Amino acid sequence: MTDTTRFPADPSRRRVLASGGAALALAGLTGGLGTRPARAAAGPVLARTLPSTGESLPAVGLGSWITFNVGDDPVLRAECAAVMAAFLDAGGAVIDSSPMYGSAQAVIGAGLDRLGRSGEAFSADKVWTGDTDEGRSQIAQSRDLWRVPRFDLVQVHNLVGWEAHLETLAALKAEGAVRHVGITTSHGRRHDLFEEIMVAHELDFVQLTYNPVDREAERRLLPLARERGIAVLVNRPFRRGALTQRLEGEPLPDWAGALGAETWAQLVLKFILSHPAATIPIPATTRPGHASENVRAAAGPLPDADLRGRIARHIQDL
Repeated sequence: MTDTTRFPADPSRRRVLASGGAALALAGLTGGLGTRPARAAAGPVLARTLPSTGESLPAVGLGSWITFNVGDDPVLRAECAAVMAAFLDAGGAVIDSSPMYGSAQAVIGAGLDRLGRSGEAFSADKVWTGDTDEGRSQIAQSRDLWRVPRFDLVQVHNLVGWEAHLETLAALKAEGAVRHVGITTSHGRRHDLFEEIMVAHELDFVQLTYNPVDREAERRLLPLARERGIAVLVNRPFRRGALTQRLEGEPLPDWAGALGAETWAQLVLKFILSHPAATIPIPATTRPGHASENVRAAAGPLPDADLRGRIARHIQDL
C-alpha cells in the first residue's frame, strides 16, 4: 500500500517518534554483526516471464518516488532500508527509481549495500535529461549511486529526449552495460507518441499508469505491449495513495476472500496483475509491512475477466 506521509508538517517530531524503531530496525538489518537476517518464510509468489528474454521475475515490484527521497537523514534512511529488506524477504525483486527522484537512488544504493543484498534486486532506473549528450554520464552517475556494476533496466523517463536516449540505450545494451531498455509515461500522458515508439522501436519494457480507476491504457497500450512482446511496469497503482485512502474504512466485498485479498491494496494489485499484459506493478511505500503485503498480493488466485469488471465497478461506486 502506498504511504504518502513521507514529509509530515513537523518532520522533527517524526524523527523523534521513529528514531527508536528505526534504530532497532537498523540493528536487525545488519544482524548486529553485519550478517544478513534470516529470510522470512513465505508462500510461492507469482512470477512473470519477460517476453524479450524469457527471464522470470516476481510479479510485484517496489517504487521509490517521493517515499525514498529522504536526503541524508539516518533515521529515514534506516526506514527505507527496512522497507527494502521486507520487500526482498517477501520475495520481491524489481526496485524502480530515477534521477528525478531526489536522493532516492543514493538511498537505495546505501540501503542495499548495508543489507548486503544488492545482488537480489532487479535494478530499474531511468535516464532523464534534456541534454541528450549527457545521457551516458547520467546513467553512469546513477549506477554509482545504486552501487551496482550495471543496471538491469534503464528507461527513458517521460519520453524526455527519447530519440537520442534510445540510441544511447541501444548502444549500452549492445555493449553489455545495460540488460534491458524501455520508455515511461504516467498520468495517462502522451499515449499517442508512446504508441508510435512502441511500434517503431525494439523495447524490452514500457512503464505506464494503470489501476481500476485509470484504465486508459487498456484501449491501446496494453494490447500493443502484448502483441509486441513488451513487458509492462505499472506505476501509480494506488494513485499515489489517493485510491487506497479513499477506500480506507470501507469493508472489503465478501467475494474478495475467494481471491485471498485481505486488504484493498491487495485487491487493487490483483486487478492489475490479472490483466494479461500488465507484468509488474511497482507500488511505493514507507512501511515494511505494506511492502510485504504488496508482494503477497501476487500469491493465490487472480480474478477472471468478469470479476475484474466487478472489482472496477465496485471501487468506482464507492
